[in-house]
Amino acid sequence: MPSSFRMQSPSTPDRVAGRSFIRRVWLTRALGLGVGSVAVAGVWWGRDTPIGLWALLAVYCYLWPLLAYRIALHAAKPFAVERRHVLFDSFMGGFLIAAIDFNLLPAVMLLSMLAMNNTAAGGARLVLPGLLCQLLGMGLFGVLLGLRFDPQITQQIVYASLPMLVIHPMTVGLVLYRLAMQLGEHKKALRALSRTDALTGLLNRGYWSECLEWSFQLSRRDGPPACLVLIDVDHFKTANDNHGHLLGDEVLRQLAHTLRAGLRAADLVGRYGGDEFCILLPQTTPEQASKVLERLGRAVSTRRFAEAPQLRISLSIGVAGFSAVLDDSTAWLKVADQALYEAKRRGRDCIVLIAEDGSFAPPVEAVVPA
Repeated sequence: MPSSFRMQSPSTPDRVAGRSFIRRVWLTRALGLGVGSVAVAGVWWGRDTPIGLWALLAVYCYLWPLLAYRIALHAAKPFAVERRHVLFDSFMGGFLIAAIDFNLLPAVMLLSMLAMNNTAAGGARLVLPGLLCQLLGMGLFGVLLGLRFDPQITQQIVYASLPMLVIHPMTVGLVLYRLAMQLGEHKKALRALSRTDALTGLLNRGYWSECLEWSFQLSRRDGPPACLVLIDVDHFKTANDNHGHLLGDEVLRQLAHTLRAGLRAADLVGRYGGDEFCILLPQTTPEQASKVLERLGRAVSTRRFAEAPQLRISLSIGVAGFSAVLDDSTAWLKVADQALYEAKRRGRDCIVLIAEDGSFAPPVEAVVPA
């Protein structure tokens, strides 16, 4: 196998998710380092601080966020690269904590900010590596310039620490709020996907079956009329074989559109499987259902397809009204299936209703001539 096929790049969804993660981290890093630099400067101001430390602070707090963003954005594995960047932030944080002589207020806030960043980037597994990187940063400063301890908090240090005390937690809260909103939208989308058929957009068989059980129990308890309808596209396999599966899919999509457009919002229509569709019509008698289904049959028969102008679609339809003698929703479905089978036996392109006594009503043509 050629080497070009052995090398596989990360999937597009991973890259998209990684870039979204990088943008969130960039916001918290840029604002966190910006306000953190003010707190560090509040400790250094008025002291004999080496110019090299001031330059390091400026480069790290104002140029590093942009550089880290660009590196991670173009990385093959954005998540892994960004986690390394977070550990580097921990190292530099430890270095700066030692550089401010472990002054209590800004040191505690820097440690808190670093802990939040480590947890947000990698969960609990990054907390310990982050602490080790902080200790390494403190150790490097000690080797270069020596360690000192000055816990005294002046009014200047308090004022300089206020932006970090207010802005960084607010930024983290905003990011978490946006993540919670996105998570809610994703859960809603996943719930919709788990309930709908991918091809037609109708309810899928699993969720529609749940609705059937709910409707059966409601009718058994309160006694309102309801109808269960099963629909089969006549000679669908032949059309599929003659014109191709793409046209077959288009037939199913167009039928789904016709059903949605011709039914009430309270009616539940789903794809039962293959070319079979199912409908729950609450507050509807079989006679009322018959009129609705005749209209749908006419609408379907007028559909034309550019790929096969000669193709005509007709439906076999079985209707079963709710009956108190039914044991459960499965029995109701079985009765509707019997009505559908009878519609096929009678030559298709018709509607068959099953009366409460279990007998078949006279067939109704699904397509009424104009």
